[in-house]
Amino acid sequence: MKKNFICICLLLAVTALYAKGIQDEYNAAEERARISYAFGMIMGTNLESMPIEFDYNAFTEGLKAMLEGGGSGKTLFSEQEAYEIVETALQEAMEKLTDTNRQLEAEFLNNNSLRSGVMITASGLQFEIIKDAQGEKPAIDSVVRVHYNGTFIDGSLFDASYEEEGSYIPLEMVIQGWTEGLMLMSVGSKYRLYIPSNLAYGSEGIQGVIPPYSTLIFDVELLEITDGDF
Repeated sequence: MKKNFICICLLLAVTALYAKGIQDEYNAAEERARISYAFGMIMGTNLESMPIEFDYNAFTEGLKAMLEGGGSGKTLFSEQEAYEIVETALQEAMEKLTDTNRQLEAEFLNNNSLRSGVMITASGLQFEIIKDAQGEKPAIDSVVRVHYNGTFIDGSLFDASYEEEGSYIPLEMVIQGWTEGLMLMSVGSKYRLYIPSNLAYGSEGIQGVIPPYSTLIFDVELLEITDGDF
């Protein structure tokens, strides 16, 4: 009986060690998965603004080949070839995006110009008066205090004034459409400005922020013309 008891104890000890080993392996695998997922998120953040459709299986295969020693002839392309493929793909994608945005902008501005209440300046700036006021208007070298929010033509928000007291804007340091639009306004008024890309960030845009050929729509309330001290 004593011998059997000792055997059972040894068996339980071995089983416990084995179970602990499995648990340790599981924990290690779980940690690897957690870290790997985090790396994937960071890579995705860097790549999401690129106008490229990815084949995730091929993407993973290329990543795995490099991590496992891509310099040993295990990859489909040389690094130079890979750079050339990516550069060409990005150039073609940007050209396609640019053409699409140019067409969308022209269509939007044309349709918007036909709407009742929309006025157009000689430069092509379109605007609506949401709230009118009489009084002083900014000059080109003025600093103004405003509330505003900016959207693309699809309605998505890309910028806004978050300070309760408003934002201070030197008119000489902003895009042409902003300068022209604010100089039309009197303190206390609120306008909606439709700024064509040629009065904003043009055919290039701002990478990752403003796409090429983007008409920008701003709702702006002019709170004050300041003396420049802010």
